[in-house]
Amino acid sequence: MSDKTKIIAEMLEMQKKFIAFEQEHGIDMKDYYAGQEGHVLHNYVAKYDELAMQLNTMAHEEKGSTRFF
Repeated sequence: MSDKTKIIAEMLEMQKKFIAFEQEHGIDMKDYYAGQEGHVLHNYVAKYDELAMQLNTMAHEEKGSTRFF
């Protein structure tokens, strides 16, 4: 399994868990953006963003393009 495939699989698993939690408990935006340690959403946004940026970087490397910040 390639690194890109592993990242996508991890992101999909995160989404699956998020949706299940949201359907069962609802989402408090405070928990979504600043969940306390031990909460299922702790660091969710930061981790998902990190994975998305890794994937974006890999895509640019594959195409030989650059991204602008």
